[in-house]
Amino acid sequence: MKTRCLRHPGLGAVTALALAVTALSACGNSGDDADDAPVVGVDYPRSDTDFWNAYIKYTPQFAKELGLELKTTSSHNDAAKLAANAQTFIIHGVKGVAMAPQDTAVIAPTLQQLAAQNIPVVTLDTRPDTGDVYMVVRADNREYGEKACRFLGTKLGGKGKVVMLQGDLASINSRDRTEGFNQCMKQHYPKIKVFGETTNWDGAVAAQKLQTDLTAHPDIKGIYMQASFALSGTLQVLKQQGLLVSPQDKKHVFVVSNDGIPRELKNIAEGKIDATVSQPADLYAKYALYYLKAAIDGKTFKPGKTDHDSTIVQIRDGVLEDQLTAPLVTADGATYDGVPSLKSNDTTLWGNNLG
Repeated sequence: MKTRCLRHPGLGAVTALALAVTALSACGNSGDDADDAPVVGVDYPRSDTDFWNAYIKYTPQFAKELGLELKTTSSHNDAAKLAANAQTFIIHGVKGVAMAPQDTAVIAPTLQQLAAQNIPVVTLDTRPDTGDVYMVVRADNREYGEKACRFLGTKLGGKGKVVMLQGDLASINSRDRTEGFNQCMKQHYPKIKVFGETTNWDGAVAAQKLQTDLTAHPDIKGIYMQASFALSGTLQVLKQQGLLVSPQDKKHVFVVSNDGIPRELKNIAEGKIDATVSQPADLYAKYALYYLKAAIDGKTFKPGKTDHDSTIVQIRDGVLEDQLTAPLVTADGATYDGVPSLKSNDTTLWGNNLG
């Protein structure tokens, strides 16, 4: 299996072809090109978080296991770059594309261009707001928010104030996590006040808004970070405010994150944060490629249970979603208001197995 990284080209077709060919010759592995392995394109959405760096690490491993050749690009959380990268994949004749569009509202034209070339698309982590794809590979993000809500609601005894550090509401993930968290709080813990803060998945913005909230409301006792992008800043703000104390201390602010990266698991064991929802970076890589190979092989799927402990659901006509499992992770592995958890040192968690 060969992996070839393609730098994204400009938007013009001629420029795209010239730059893509140059990039291909510059970074492709040498070897026998008479390889019959299907060639698929994978766009990496970002490389500035531990979660996405883990996904990038897993992808070549599973491509090799599935007998696929990779061409890769990076869109750096930029919809225009992702559109340009899709043109690069078309130029190089890939048989399928896996992508994780971070702005899910504007991806439809790119999906249409790929469909016009009969190139199946699997999106992972995110789901396009409009447009058809062969399969979506993600977990139930509304459930992410509900699990965080149940944990904080239990720890706060059903009353108090919490901050939710949202991502970007242009993303289906942030919308789902926000709606799941807010709906759960409204239904089960109406005496808990939620301060929702949009951050555009930017750690510096999240830290600034958290500091403002804690200054204005020093009785805040809970924080829900919608992803680990906010982890470093959150810990720094808590330390500055004298609130980074053990869970046994009355000043402790209960923190729930979302990703399951190794640092989160370590922080839970150390008592710096209290829980996370382990988003399956390894399984995103595995099943995005699994479904691309299935598409190339002409296979079809329908809603129902899978053979890998997940459920395929129909989101709308033309869109199926394989909802992978994403457990709540805590220090004690207890059940919180009906939600079971795994201990942070559980060896089944990908964050404990990332070499």
